[in-house]
Amino acid sequence: MDFLTNDKLTIVGAAGMIGSNMAQTAAMMRLTPNICLYDVYAPGLEGVAEEIFHCGFEGLNLTFTTDVKEAFTDAKFMISSGGAPRKDGMTREDLLKGNSEIAEQLGRNIKTYCPDLKHLTVIFNPADITGLVALIYSGLKPSQVTTLAGLDSTRLQSELAKHFGVKQSEVTNTRTYGGHGEQMAVFASTAKVQGTPLTDLIGTDKLTNEEWVALKERVVKGGSNIIKLRGRSSFQSPAYVSVEMIRAAMGGESFRWPAGCYVNSEGYDHIMMGMETTIDKDGVHYAPVKGTAEEIASLNESYEHLKALRTQVIELGVVPPIDQWNSINPNL
Repeated sequence: MDFLTNDKLTIVGAAGMIGSNMAQTAAMMRLTPNICLYDVYAPGLEGVAEEIFHCGFEGLNLTFTTDVKEAFTDAKFMISSGGAPRKDGMTREDLLKGNSEIAEQLGRNIKTYCPDLKHLTVIFNPADITGLVALIYSGLKPSQVTTLAGLDSTRLQSELAKHFGVKQSEVTNTRTYGGHGEQMAVFASTAKVQGTPLTDLIGTDKLTNEEWVALKERVVKGGSNIIKLRGRSSFQSPAYVSVEMIRAAMGGESFRWPAGCYVNSEGYDHIMMGMETTIDKDGVHYAPVKGTAEEIASLNESYEHLKALRTQVIELGVVPPIDQWNSINPNL
């Protein structure tokens, strides 16, 4: 069985649970034989590598290193989960300062060691902001950087499937947009359940208005619920969905969900947020979000929240004011 490409894929934060799952998923999908695992925690990193070796993947040329230059040099694709995870009682925004500084260093390392990187996917929280910071300092084009937003849409699909007692695949085109956080915009107008528009079901005895409100709340709090159930931040779903994203950027199967991307049109300016996107070998491309007036208002509220977070990282000195971004990254 052939690999999708021979290009080097570097997984940042590979000693963690998300990183180790990404490594195994990428190997199982046979994206490339050349997978490099990078982390600063040497024992955990070696342990992950040993586990992958023990799987016996045919043709895999797995390497691992704590040296950033070695890990990043010649990398063409990269996924980074290399930030602090959320703990019980924390919001994604609680991680803002520390993880934004990690994202700054990630961007600088890309510019230094792998400026020819084809695509970067950032998944450590708050992903919209860490992805934006990494983009600014990496020098990459906006089309070359994506963030994890699709996980919210899969959670909506899952909750609807559980409510209606149907297969998850029978719930189609579930969509959330805007921020990857508890201020996300949950859309109903796009979705169907076994071919029936969700909007025809809301407000009936099949899904009362009260049940719909409660269901949306479960979607919004999906990550927090995992922490409560498992005692740690989710790792299997972000790992899988992010590898699906990088697979699409490598020219593989198309990505089925919204992705976070840099937006500077449609009334949304200089921001990273979940949009209706296509990811392919040429990068990520977004289209205008369509929905009801109420849904668009919700999306605008999410955008305002992201703007406030952006202001915070500017005030913290992690990134300069917007009018100076172009001097760091001419692509912005």
